[in-house]
Amino acid sequence: MTAPPDLTKVLIVEDHRVVAEGLWALLAEYSDLTVVGWADSVAETVPMAKELKPDVALVDFRLPDGTGADAAGGIRAHDPSVAIVILSADASDSALLAAVEAGACGYLLKSASGDEIAAAIRSAAEGETLIPASTLVEVLARHREDARSTAEQTERLESLTPREQEILTLMSQGLDNRAVAERLSISYATVRTHVRRILEKLDARSQLEAVARAAEFGFKPAQPEGPEE
Repeated sequence: MTAPPDLTKVLIVEDHRVVAEGLWALLAEYSDLTVVGWADSVAETVPMAKELKPDVALVDFRLPDGTGADAAGGIRAHDPSVAIVILSADASDSALLAAVEAGACGYLLKSASGDEIAAAIRSAAEGETLIPASTLVEVLARHREDARSTAEQTERLESLTPREQEILTLMSQGLDNRAVAERLSISYATVRTHVRRILEKLDARSQLEAVARAAEFGFKPAQPEGPEE
């Protein structure tokens, strides 16, 4: 499909036909925009972008063979002048960061109005970045904090000895200290010592909290061992 040079050419990348047709009809209402094509997968996106030479690609983030970030990266690897606007139902920080890293200049939720989508396409075509720097700073800060938190959780779990992991497993099954001692054929005093160390390592104030924190951290129950003091 050819378009007059004064129109902004848009390639829609969306795997749901009803949504794609709705976007096509929506954008047809704006006299300065024209849809030149529709791709329904990452694999189809790059060949179509090469053939149709759009000014802007309006890309869904969840595609059957990858993400909008994959599609954006493929388009821009071939032609960096194509502006990418992601249109997605995914409001997560990880999706936004992936889109930005792939070269997207805009990220809209599917709840956006037609006027908002059209305005984003126009701005993208003019080379504007539609994601405020303050938003990226906040997202990156949360991302770094999540990474630190995950690393700390992993470190806490890895600090547990095999025996402590075994006792924590039995604790998660609802056994009290005496039942744990009987199950493992070790003394009650030894179990109490292990439990105290488990609480310290998981920064928990009770055995119930320790079990809950371990589950939150992704604890995988250990296999029972033989008697050991």
